[in-house]
Amino acid sequence: MDMTEDNIKQVNSEIQVEGNVVKLPSAENAEKPKSKPKNVHAGHRQRLRKRFLENGLDSFEDHNALELFLFYAIPNRDVNDLAHDLINEFGSLSGVFDARIEDLCKVKGISEYSASLIKLLPAMARRYEQVKISAKETVYDSPEKIAEYMSGVYFGINREEIYIVCLDSACRLLKCINLGTGEIDKVSVSYRNIAEQVFSTNAANVIVVHNHVSGIVAPSPQDIVFTSSLVTAMKGVGIRISDHIIMGNGKEHFSMRQSRKWGNIFRT
Repeated sequence: MDMTEDNIKQVNSEIQVEGNVVKLPSAENAEKPKSKPKNVHAGHRQRLRKRFLENGLDSFEDHNALELFLFYAIPNRDVNDLAHDLINEFGSLSGVFDARIEDLCKVKGISEYSASLIKLLPAMARRYEQVKISAKETVYDSPEKIAEYMSGVYFGINREEIYIVCLDSACRLLKCINLGTGEIDKVSVSYRNIAEQVFSTNAANVIVVHNHVSGIVAPSPQDIVFTSSLVTAMKGVGIRISDHIIMGNGKEHFSMRQSRKWGNIFRT
């Protein structure tokens, strides 16, 4: 290594000679390497997990709750900014989980794997609610009990879906069957298919259920026409349609059978 005059002067100034002994600079006096700046995010994941385990999610801001969830999809990077980006893109926490996979994947930092995990959460919550309610062996003898069950079926669904709920003579659940997706007057519903599905369960009572994404549970003219036609058609093959329940937000519902205006449809 070439030594400059300044290097030589520095070395000579640090070397001490006492008699015949040459003393080199001690490690204590040597210049110490600069320490790396402290990472302010160190331990953040552990702190957030501990906070959840001790106190639940109630005290979390929406972006913190989403950040905690994203830890399990993206294990090796800071996802705080990504949580903010997702909520800003889709408008709310629920908007993130309601978004389509292809739209989620357009957000920088979200892979198909991460998008799939995001979509899994509402589907799993929906399954949890259904299994939890079914495990009670409930007797579904009122619109309120049907609405409680169907609120789990519709959890996280942001499109209209039509179901028939098949009950035995004691009003116990036999099967909940999806007839189609879309507005009730635009879904191709085969009366023959409905009859075959009902006969396969030996149902004594059949209840039609569909949801209004708007949250308004009042029946539309199309709902009334569809219900009247279905009740008449099914009566011709010996199937009793007991009610048509329209679901709104959560457990909010409207029973056409219980309404003074439309109840006669089911009594003819």
